[in-house]
Amino acid sequence: MFSSLKTFLLRGDALALAVGVVIGGAFNSIISTLVEKFFSPLVGAAMGGLDFSKAAFTLVGIEIGWGAIVQALINFMMVGISLYLFLRILGKNPNEAPAPTSSEALLTEIRDLLKK
Repeated sequence: MFSSLKTFLLRGDALALAVGVVIGGAFNSIISTLVEKFFSPLVGAAMGGLDFSKAAFTLVGIEIGWGAIVQALINFMMVGISLYLFLRILGKNPNEAPAPTSSEALLTEIRDLLKK
C-alpha cells in the first residue's frame, strides 16, 4: 500500500500539481498585497475615499450588506488587472497560447497528413 502511495505521489503529474499549488499560493500573496496596498488606495483616492464595504440596507428586519459584494467585485477586477499587468511586465502575453510540445506538434503533423 505504501509503495503504491509513494509511486502516486512521486509521479510527475502529482509533483507538478503540488509545485503549482504552492507557487500559486505564494503568487496570490503578492497579487493580494499589490491590490490591497497599491491599487485600493489609488482607487479610493480617485473616488474621494468612498468605501463600499460597510454599505448596507435593511429589508424586513434583515440587514443586507450589499457593499461587501460590490467591494469584492472591485477587488476581483483589481486582482485581474494586477495579474495581467504583472504578466505583461514579465514579458508574458496572457492572451497567447503556450507553444505546443513536441508530441503535440507531431500529432498535428500526423493529423494534417491524414487530411491530405
